[in-house]
Amino acid sequence: MDKGKSYYITTPIYYPSAKLHVGHTYCTVMADAMARFKRLQGFNVHFLTGTDEHGQKLQTVAEEKGMKPIDYIDGIVESIKELWEVMEISYDDFIRTTEERHVKRVQGIFNKLYEKGDIYKGEYEGLYCRPCEAYWTESQLVDGKCPDCGREVKMEKEEAYFFRLSKYEGRLIDLFEKNPEFLQPEARRNEMLAFVKQGLQDLCISRSTFDWGIPVPIDEKHVIYVWLDALSNYITALGYPDTEEGMKAFWPADVHLVGKEIVRFHTVIWPAMLMSMELPLPKKVLGHGWLLLDGDKMSKSKNNVVDPAMLIQRYGVDALKYFLLREYTFGQDGQFSNEAMIRRINSDLANDLGNLLSRTVSMLEKYRDGIVPATRSVDEYDESLRQIMKAARDRVANHMDSFSFSLALDEIWKLIGRANKYIDEKMPWKLAKDENSKDSLDACLHNLADTLRIVSILIYPFMHTTAIEMRKQLGLDANVKWEDAAFLDQMEGIRVQKGQALFPRLDVEKELEMLEQINVTNDSAEENDEVTNELEEKPMIEFDDFEKIDLKVGLIEEAEKHPKADRLLLFKVRLGSEIRQIISGVADSFTPEEMKGKKVVVVTNLKPRKIRGLESQGMILYADADDNKVRLVTSDGEPGRSVN
Repeated sequence: MDKGKSYYITTPIYYPSAKLHVGHTYCTVMADAMARFKRLQGFNVHFLTGTDEHGQKLQTVAEEKGMKPIDYIDGIVESIKELWEVMEISYDDFIRTTEERHVKRVQGIFNKLYEKGDIYKGEYEGLYCRPCEAYWTESQLVDGKCPDCGREVKMEKEEAYFFRLSKYEGRLIDLFEKNPEFLQPEARRNEMLAFVKQGLQDLCISRSTFDWGIPVPIDEKHVIYVWLDALSNYITALGYPDTEEGMKAFWPADVHLVGKEIVRFHTVIWPAMLMSMELPLPKKVLGHGWLLLDGDKMSKSKNNVVDPAMLIQRYGVDALKYFLLREYTFGQDGQFSNEAMIRRINSDLANDLGNLLSRTVSMLEKYRDGIVPATRSVDEYDESLRQIMKAARDRVANHMDSFSFSLALDEIWKLIGRANKYIDEKMPWKLAKDENSKDSLDACLHNLADTLRIVSILIYPFMHTTAIEMRKQLGLDANVKWEDAAFLDQMEGIRVQKGQALFPRLDVEKELEMLEQINVTNDSAEENDEVTNELEEKPMIEFDDFEKIDLKVGLIEEAEKHPKADRLLLFKVRLGSEIRQIISGVADSFTPEEMKGKKVVVVTNLKPRKIRGLESQGMILYADADDNKVRLVTSDGEPGRSVN
């Protein structure tokens, strides 16, 4: 395979202690946009993501819940995969560090480092942060606390294996000084260079005080410590050290995309490990900023996270993707707010893009029976628009190659904005009334249709579903080719057909009021699982006008425990002639047997949603009780009858 046409991009592997929030999706959405862009350019893309599933913290959380670590983790990982499915993330491989392929290969990597003389056995005593699973020196602490998460650290001492990180200090300094493109943005590179110049200590790479991890192959009293295990995923997923095919095709990685809090591990520890194995280094590590909520980093432990699934259900996946990629500058922190997102949807997606498509298709249907005419007359307005059309593809590509997603989208919206202004300049409704202006009207309609064709290509990496819908209304197939955006006058003779609005305009105040009523943060840090409890969803049925809610009497004909969640019950509910599957998180309050035959009140017009892999088609109403349980809201009516 021609390595020059391959492109390997990775996200961090996420820690499955809880459901992911919108801050995690930011990184994955960026990687997905770049993967789709490179595929459009003809690259053989390999897009890797996954989960980091070992460590003391996960073992502790699982034990506190009375579960085996793998059983607890399986549920979280399933929810992560479901989220990526909902977000239409186009990853090529999802690696779990508990998979056999990873476990055996990490042990092989350990042996290679050991045989090189870069691993030795010793005793470690240091300040340890359990949530970050990292040791720190006194000088590295910030106000006596972990410099990454700000939590308390404790002095711990145990026998351990060490990697000779200090051996590679000089080579790492050379890496940062002689290859400034290796780590971006520049501020991160300067931080890491200063960190290495302070002097590196050898790295603890095993633990013996817990057993949830990959056994050290030469000493099974120890498990391999998190960073040797986790960082190796980028090459174990390619088959290293067992096979060469994947490494020849895709290594070195073109981009490791990571949050700024783990840049140090990816640009100091990981390169040193690769140097020891005599493997090429990744071409680039990009450390993106955080999404902030009320000025603070989104964090499960701080109870300040935003649920992306809720935003997608309300506004659509493309609207969320667009907002994340347009609103924030890569490398910098960004402040997330509901109001900013809604206003972006209205101004950019509904007013600019959606309105341009709707107006163009409507005018083609009205003035030319839906057929795009040829262009003959070119005036100053036509030429101004066409110049921007010609330049757009290369300008977008240049910004994409530097991961400047916001600037790439800004270029696309310059074209969209120019096209909307072009309509006002040309005034096609006036041209249509003048027989002598036929050529000018044809040119106007042709250029607008061709502009939208080009836009449908340029936005594909960011919003592929919207791009395909645009092409459908423009009479084009879904086969998007990046090179086609370089050519003009490709729409002559094509029949357009008006469809639904791409993005309906939102009432900002109404939406903000609704979002305030939805609980987008977790009530407690102990709610670190993906189980959806219907009591936690009550605000979802109280927004907007209450009369829109369709309440009906339902008869529970079947009830059983959810096969993948102890807290969930699975019901078959009769609503007149219809039977629906509904899932409720009430197993702590009811047994399946006592629920059978109950007449309940059901919200029937909620959108279906997946809960732990199974679809729930409504909501059964419950009320709080005084004993931390719930009571059922019942009715004497006939199944299917409306409840007033």
